[in-house]
Amino acid sequence: MTTQQQTIDQQVLGDLVGRALGDFGATLGAALVVIGDRLGLYRGLADLGPTDAETLSAHTGTVERNVREWLSAQAAAGYVTYDGPDDQGTDQWSLSAEQREAFTVETSPAFVIGGFEVVLAAAKSETAITEAFRHGRGFGWHQHESGLFRGTERFFRPGYAASLVDEWLPALTGTFEKLTSGAKVADVGCGHGASTILMAQAFPASTFHGYDYHPASIEKAQAAARDAGVSDGVMFEVAGADGYPGSSYDLVCFFDCLHDMGDPVGALRHARSTLSPAGVVLLVEPMAGDSVAENLKPVGRVFYGASTLICTPNSQSQPVARALGAQAGPQRLSDVAREAGFTQVRVASQTPFNLILELAG
Repeated sequence: MTTQQQTIDQQVLGDLVGRALGDFGATLGAALVVIGDRLGLYRGLADLGPTDAETLSAHTGTVERNVREWLSAQAAAGYVTYDGPDDQGTDQWSLSAEQREAFTVETSPAFVIGGFEVVLAAAKSETAITEAFRHGRGFGWHQHESGLFRGTERFFRPGYAASLVDEWLPALTGTFEKLTSGAKVADVGCGHGASTILMAQAFPASTFHGYDYHPASIEKAQAAARDAGVSDGVMFEVAGADGYPGSSYDLVCFFDCLHDMGDPVGALRHARSTLSPAGVVLLVEPMAGDSVAENLKPVGRVFYGASTLICTPNSQSQPVARALGAQAGPQRLSDVAREAGFTQVRVASQTPFNLILELAG
């Protein structure tokens, strides 16, 4: 058997190597961003304004030499602004208004720290994921390090805060009015409870039940509800998506979690059995088209990468192991919903990062 020799286009090869070089910096940068957040370096820069490494290190209780190197790396990434030397020749650094928004304002939809925490935590599991490729038994969400859980909440919460109450819930048929007057809601796969708490704060007449199979996340959610002052209207409980308790829910929510489940059809079938006669399911999933070609862009790259390291192995670690993946797209999600018995499926809303479906019937 002979192999036809291919001619290498040196320009194409150079561009490919250049992209890889960028990825080297980005991969290292994820750890540097998380370190900067944990040490308060971004917040320190925001507080101090233009400053030098020595002043920032004193402000944050860190070592000047390490901080100076970190600042240089961050400036090379465009995450910190290098202002040049002052009159005494000392390098000065600052955050622009946009850099402050992205790296210090946790309520902003542009806040990116949580995403870096997710990326770093997922990368730390690469040895286990390598083996999961070989044996096919998957690697569960609960087996990752805790930075994944914290980062997921910090990454998704600002987007939920920006859109959930003002856009997604009003897009559902009759749901907003029910929530205002008093509804019963289940938030399945609630994690640290960010989505549950946001709804409870907006609709004090309603009651909210958050369920997740991960005990440590439920503990965090219960503490967050106490801190937010909504414990009277919110109950968090350890339970799986295909067997959580209760009935007559006016709304059952799945926020960015159905594709992670081993048996998404079983989860939706159970959700349908727990709905009130006029109840609906709110299904929020990562934005995606129905074909691979539609998703070959920066957002798709992120979601495919996360799906390979987190979502698909998690599904494979559970019974059925459907492994929808984080880029399932509206058609496959609709097929799963109809397989579960729903007769009415529609795209109710969308954002650049989210696909929002309403399931009923």
